[in-house]
This record gives sequence, C-alpha cells and structure tokens, in this order.
Amino acid sequence: MRVAAIDCGTNSIRLLIADIHENSFKEVVRRMEVVRLGQGVDKNKAFDPAAIERTLKVTQEYADLIAAKGVERVRFCATSATRDATNRHLFIDGVRNILGIEPEVIPGTEEAALSFMGATTELHGSDGPFLVVDIGGGSTEFVLGTTEVSAAKSVNIGCVRMAERHLNQQPPTSDSISAAIIDIDAAIASAAEDVAITSAQTLICVAGTATTVAAAALGLTEYDRYSIHLSRIPASRVHEVAAMFQRMTRDEIAALGYMHPGRVDVITAGSLVLSRVLHATGAKEFVASESDILDGIAWGLARSGS
Repeated sequence: MRVAAIDCGTNSIRLLIADIHENSFKEVVRRMEVVRLGQGVDKNKAFDPAAIERTLKVTQEYADLIAAKGVERVRFCATSATRDATNRHLFIDGVRNILGIEPEVIPGTEEAALSFMGATTELHGSDGPFLVVDIGGGSTEFVLGTTEVSAAKSVNIGCVRMAERHLNQQPPTSDSISAAIIDIDAAIASAAEDVAITSAQTLICVAGTATTVAAAALGLTEYDRYSIHLSRIPASRVHEVAAMFQRMTRDEIAALGYMHPGRVDVITAGSLVLSRVLHATGAKEFVASESDILDGIAWGLARSGS
C-alpha cells in the first residue's frame, strides 16, 4: 500500500510517501520545509496570517506530489501550535480545501504514541523498555514502553516556544539560560509524575533538534541522515554541544554545514532542552533516530488499511 503522511508541527511541515506491505517499508519521498507555523503562538495564542500562508503554500506542493505519486491513503496530523491557536479553523479549512481530507489536530498523547511507533519499529524489543523523547517546536513528548506505550506525557517545552520565551538573542545571556533551565526542568518534572523517565534501558530521541545535535556531536561537515540514524551520542557530548551553541553568534551557527537554515534561531533552545532531558533521566547516551512521528503515521495508515 502506498501511503502519504504529513506532520505539521510548530516549526516544520514534513511529508513522507512510502510503500508499506506487512513489515516491509520502502521510502518513496521524504521532504521537510521549515514554515514556522507556530510563530508567536506562545505569546498571542493565535496563528499569524503570514505563517498560515507559508504553510498552506507548502501543503499545496505536497498535495501535488501526492497526486503525482499515486498515493492510496493520506493522513495530515497537526500538533502543538495548532492545538494552542484560537484561530486554528483558518488553517484547518485551508488544508481541507487543498488535500480534500479532514486534517487532524491530534492530542499530545496520540502524538506520543505515533512517535513511539515510528522510533521503535526498527529496534529489537530486547533493548527495551524504551523512553522516546520527541523535542518539537511547541512541545516535547515523553513516551515509555517496550512493544507498546505504557505511559506518555506531552509538555510545552519545544524549541520554538523556549526560544521565543527565553532565548531570543544569540548568544543568550546567562540570566536567560538560567530562566529557561528553570522552565524546562519544571516541565520535565511534570512529565516524570506520569512517566518513569529514569526506568528505561534505551533513550531514543527523535526530530530535528536531536538529529542536529547528533550531527554536531559526530563532527559532521554536512547533514547526513544515514550517519545520524541510530547513532549513539554520549550524554557528555550533548552537554558540550548545548554549551557550544550558547556561546556562538547567529552567523556562526548559520555557517555550520549540517545546520538547516530554519533551525538556526531555535537550536540553542532545543539543545538545552535535550541536555536537561539527559540530566533528568540519568541516561549515559541517547540513540538518535531519523524515524519518528512521520514514520509512525505512515505505519498506522498501512496497518489500519490492510
């Protein structure tokens, strides 16, 4: 079955078209565009019209690709920013008109379950239990399980939200870093009330913040998803990379060969979140996974349609 999954987050909108048959997964198209849909949502609780326009433009490009590739089933999932925006109907109506399907604004619990499915499908159950951490633009999901989710919690400490709230200059001041750490640690503690974050055998981190930190830790000169996928990054390197970003200017970050232009303004905040996650869990390393909620959406489509 050929399926198309679209994940629309706070920072980026991503498309995966894949052929899935039973346990066979063949990627056909994978695209990511940074549209910053959640620009200003933390402060204003509403979408900026320009952000909606940017995102719908890319949605139309994805719709054209989906039509050209003969996709059988499509699912569009929107996450943190869309959950928070009071004028979300303007965006949802636009997506519906373009794709001809009902876009879903999924709760954090489902976002967590889909991330878990995407991140763990390739791994052996003997490496479990797994803690999957998905640092997005608006929220971060903590998901615990071995073959299925046993506990999950979504908290509002995404990289865009933390950048806008605290780390809005580069390099950030020591006071703003301290304020961000207080905010981040409180949210992680809240997640730990529902999810036993120190009990996992393997910590898996997904999405752009984690994979970009992995690229930095591995010393890559350009972004290489095949080198990054399933790499094991020591906690000490995560802390070093986070500290490095905190010292750099915006231009220095932008000049890094592995840095996506849309991540320049938020990687300092995102890497700080990741560093605090490693600190709170006590994990000695994390596994960087390029398979995440997008892959989970695709697997779910194929399994429900077979």
